[in-house]
Amino acid sequence: MKRKIYDRLLEWKRNEARESALLIDGARRVGKSYIAEAFAKNEYRSYLMIDFAKAPMEIKALFENYQDKLDRLFLKLSEYYGVRLHVGETLFIFDEVQMCPKARESIKSLVADGRYDFLETGSLVSIDENVRDIVIPSDETRVKMHPMDFEEFLWARGDDMTMDAIRSHYAEKKPMGALLHRKALDLFREYMVVGGMPQAVAEFVKSSDLGKVDAVKRRILKLYREDIRKHSGKYALKTELVFDGIAAQLSKHEKKFRLSSLGANARMREYEDAFLWLKEAMIVNVCYRSTEPNIGLGINAGHAMLKCYAADTGLLVSLAFSGRQIVSEQVHKRLLFDSLELNKGMFMENIVAQMLTAADQELYFFSSSSVEKSDRMEIDFLVPVASIGRRHNIRPVDVKSSKRYDHTSLDKFFAKYKYNLTVPTVLHTKDVTEKDGIVYLPIYMTPCL
Repeated sequence: MKRKIYDRLLEWKRNEARESALLIDGARRVGKSYIAEAFAKNEYRSYLMIDFAKAPMEIKALFENYQDKLDRLFLKLSEYYGVRLHVGETLFIFDEVQMCPKARESIKSLVADGRYDFLETGSLVSIDENVRDIVIPSDETRVKMHPMDFEEFLWARGDDMTMDAIRSHYAEKKPMGALLHRKALDLFREYMVVGGMPQAVAEFVKSSDLGKVDAVKRRILKLYREDIRKHSGKYALKTELVFDGIAAQLSKHEKKFRLSSLGANARMREYEDAFLWLKEAMIVNVCYRSTEPNIGLGINAGHAMLKCYAADTGLLVSLAFSGRQIVSEQVHKRLLFDSLELNKGMFMENIVAQMLTAADQELYFFSSSSVEKSDRMEIDFLVPVASIGRRHNIRPVDVKSSKRYDHTSLDKFFAKYKYNLTVPTVLHTKDVTEKDGIVYLPIYMTPCL
């Protein structure tokens, strides 16, 4: 699987490896170990990979007993794993480093030693139980790894041309044309149904069997639930309630997470830690309400009102149809051919959130429930533009899944905040067009925003 994070690893090796270790942080099963080992095989003379989920206690104890005796530490690791070490040409991979906090703490002295490079992978790397008794190393660069994005999905299918065409038509604001648009939309629906978890993508590419793909995704969901129960401590019950409620919340017309569905007296102060745990675990993407569309979206954001998206839309599809009475393979096929009678907007909005997150965008939306009808509006996403000027810094984005829709909220929003906004945008299933000052883009152009 070709992944874009590989280029970031190369940049680190060229420019940063002598001053810091690199930590790849991501949810379980997003491909961290795979890409770390592929990078080591291609770019180093030798590598030594320690999987701390499987390593014996004797290996973990070395990092506590020999932090100040690195010659001895390297010798013992080299002997145990049967790897010859080469100064300046060997990479150490600490896989699932959260399972051995002392190994992570030792990074400072290991990097300062200068003989070898160090790459870490981990999930839940910042939760209390994994950092409670250690000093977090300052000599550590942390990068996030997400599920495969649309272009990576296309690469896995052997397609390295479609996304280039999409980018070209986006840049020129020219329609794709009926044939190319239909092809791109069909591929995008595949991506939405299968998702970006590498194991699910690999199964789809190998067998095209959506039943087998669904089975892969359900195993991942089971793993996530086990992690919640095991690692979220006193918030476990509330965290699992939030996780299991994501699909139901997104199926509503207004997709803000309503805590009342979890209990009549539920309050955000009681559930905030559950949302933060899921976000830190990178199992969900949280979108916060911003009260004003300016360049400081985070400054105007509050945590009392939020939307909670699944980090991977393919997993959301399987999560939404978890009942045994649903034949999952049929559901997947009907979604693929756009013939399922349900609120498809939940999947469309979720995948936009997923693609924006993959592009390292923080997620914000705008909502006003004013008693004045003219001030009542809802904007799905606020996306800051790449260059910062004095005004016109925010792109308001609405996501539309049906063929007929209005843009009343977008019109009112632009009228009220026009000096803060760049071109209003609608993401839909039709081709590129522009009308009355609004740009309409096909949903598969989201990565270009």
